[in-house]
Amino acid sequence: MFRKFFIVFILGFYTVFCSAQQVRPSKSSEIYRDIKTLKHLPKVLYLAAHPDDENTGLLSWLINDQNVETAYLSLTRGDGGQNLLGTEQGAALGLIRTHELLEARKLDGAQQFFTRAIDFGFSKNTTDTFKQWNADNITADVVWVIRKFRPDVIICRFPPTAAAGHGQHAASAVVAEKAFKLAGDKTAFPDQLKYVNVWQPKRVLWNTFRFGAVNTTAENQLKVTVGQYDAQLGMGYGELAGLSRSLHKSQGAGTQSVAGIKTEYFAHVTGEPAKATLFDGVVQTWTAKGNADIDQSLDKIISGFNFNEPDRSLPALLALRKKIMELQDSALKKDKIKSLDQVILSCAGFMGEVVTNQAEAVAGDRYNFRLNLISRAVNPVVLENVKWLGKSESFNRKLSKDSLITIQHEMQIPADAALTEPYWLAKAPTNAATFSVPDDTLIGLPEAESPLNVLLDLKIGSEKFQVKLPLSFKKLDPVRGDVVEALRIVPALELKFAQPLYLAKENEDLQVSLNFKVNSNKQFGKGIFSLMYNGERLGGADLNSINGKDFTIDYVIPKTKLAAINSSRLQLEANYIADGVLYNKKQILIQYPHLPTLQYFALASVTVMKGNIQTNIKKVGYIEGAGDFIPEFLRIAGIQVDVLKDEDFYGSIDQSGVNGNQNKLSQYDAIVLGVRANNTEKKLGRWMPFLWSYVKAGGNLVMQYNTNQDTTVDQLGIYSFTIANKRVTEENAEVTFLKPDHKLLNYPNKITADDFKGWVQERGAYFPDQWDTAYEPLFEMHDTGEEALKGSTLYAKYGKGNFIYTPLAFFRQLPAGNVGAARLFLNFLSAQKN
Repeated sequence: MFRKFFIVFILGFYTVFCSAQQVRPSKSSEIYRDIKTLKHLPKVLYLAAHPDDENTGLLSWLINDQNVETAYLSLTRGDGGQNLLGTEQGAALGLIRTHELLEARKLDGAQQFFTRAIDFGFSKNTTDTFKQWNADNITADVVWVIRKFRPDVIICRFPPTAAAGHGQHAASAVVAEKAFKLAGDKTAFPDQLKYVNVWQPKRVLWNTFRFGAVNTTAENQLKVTVGQYDAQLGMGYGELAGLSRSLHKSQGAGTQSVAGIKTEYFAHVTGEPAKATLFDGVVQTWTAKGNADIDQSLDKIISGFNFNEPDRSLPALLALRKKIMELQDSALKKDKIKSLDQVILSCAGFMGEVVTNQAEAVAGDRYNFRLNLISRAVNPVVLENVKWLGKSESFNRKLSKDSLITIQHEMQIPADAALTEPYWLAKAPTNAATFSVPDDTLIGLPEAESPLNVLLDLKIGSEKFQVKLPLSFKKLDPVRGDVVEALRIVPALELKFAQPLYLAKENEDLQVSLNFKVNSNKQFGKGIFSLMYNGERLGGADLNSINGKDFTIDYVIPKTKLAAINSSRLQLEANYIADGVLYNKKQILIQYPHLPTLQYFALASVTVMKGNIQTNIKKVGYIEGAGDFIPEFLRIAGIQVDVLKDEDFYGSIDQSGVNGNQNKLSQYDAIVLGVRANNTEKKLGRWMPFLWSYVKAGGNLVMQYNTNQDTTVDQLGIYSFTIANKRVTEENAEVTFLKPDHKLLNYPNKITADDFKGWVQERGAYFPDQWDTAYEPLFEMHDTGEEALKGSTLYAKYGKGNFIYTPLAFFRQLPAGNVGAARLFLNFLSAQKN
């Protein structure tokens, strides 16, 4: 059902809004491109399943060469993938990838859309995918985007067949064809028609491909030449595409910027076939639509555009605005006025920002802000009025050319201001495969517009504009220079457990620590702290008034209460009530150099692993791979973890160079290689001889999964094995124990089928499919209807020590608090202690 807040979608024809934290003028080359885009009426929607699925070379060509408004619709935000940058998984990873896509779109110029679908991990076919995804709901989301964006051509990256290589890929093609047929049907999803009109694209095409050994192109398909050199960009579109795609850093999707032209191929899917061009049969010009005067005006503006003085085009652009405002097609008028207003402000050299020197603010508190404005046009921009969060102030002030004005103003953040967080994470998901969205008109948007804005009424010539400036934080960074980001609204008080996970030992009390972060100077009265489990209070304490400083509470949960809970995984929640206000949120902050600071909130909760988890190791050496929680888990388990660096292998080499650092490595009960270490640690090849010497002398080496992409070492094991793209995606797949009496399954924890219950997302990926006879496989497992796989864990004895290769998804299970996975992993680390 489509609900409330019509105003969120309409926004008004006269409003100019920049999704960044400043309204800034575009470069002359970008202004020129945008003016040429105003001349072209067709739109293209590219559609696939995940961030990085899009063909950035084609997008770059469509926007910069064809000057066609283009958008990428990714069904998911990439939540189920893996993270090469840090430990974020799930929703946090999806947030990172959302903003990586937005950074990529800033380069290639496309727009970005999403559906509510959650990436639940790899699926092998559409049947598997639609067991998780609700096909009708996702189709409705795609129909909404089509009706809202109004594309003439939809291009799919994948086919609906096994050639797509991933069930979610194939599902994107299935949904695209269904949505194409329903978007123009008034009886389909009629609630949407309160906000948008039906829209029927001309056709759906499949952008065929050559991926490795899979070639789906054919010479009888529609062909387009892309990759041409663009002097205004200083590069070809293939080079621009490489830069854009390389912003998917969490996926390690760095891509070469390839110069030169190439051919893109397209197969017909549905709709009216295209014979010569992508836009056969599509109304492409204003003249063809009956508005030749608009075409003539744009031709004059384009031919007379001055790259050094773009403000010379303002009179003609303002006259064009009057003509477009007279259009009867309200949707077309809305689109073109929005684009034209951005061009006009850029030609005027207008910059506006509303900034404070604090990154975070609390609803109801007051802060000092600076409104900075400047225009570079000869004919002045007039600031008529400023609305400061509801309070208007009249100015009628001309902005002198190239002269910055700063207006200081104190504002109170509205008491009902919402916390700053992604709209799709503000509520718990509808289910494991679908986000819950508080307002259906937000569906499709990469992020919601800031609700906290200063509104400027401007006058340029005889035309009036309203510009929204979001409340922002600005600082001078010694490395990055000026940093301008969204002002983040946070609770007056946050609660967060001191560590993300606790291990409760049998027959022992458990002490948990809770940090209180005070964000406001407001006075808190006497309050009550409570620790909750399943809605019931385990215990708590009365607290005196808070004095404005952060503090920590240590609380002991008696062993009797722990023993009374019949579960091996406990989710504890903390809350604090003072002056009738409930505080129960923790902030999750994500900061990477290539992204703005990202924030969302979750309940102040922590996972407690309760069960018979035995370990007898004290010290582990760890070789970092992709983002991995396991070192932190091991430290929580009371194990010393040293992250190994070059000096740990070479620091004590003697003059002979023989076994130079063997004694140093021998201090470790086990050495663990993080996930995808062979893909990320480029020094691994130099370290492997030392690691094999460590094993041979009696060490225990545990290697987690790797892929065959961008490897450092050709042969990972002392005995050979080959990695294949074989996996078990069903997290509850039955596991057969091939060697139940094996030491890895019996010491120090007795491993049974119960230890494979409650796993999340998958059993594992990239299993070996061939291996030397020196290896012993421990398990057999498979997805429904598929061949049995034995490569989930391989064990080999070498010299006096042990080597274990395991692509089981411990990096997902341990953060999720899976006790069985913890017991098994600790057994692997204890192999040499048996």
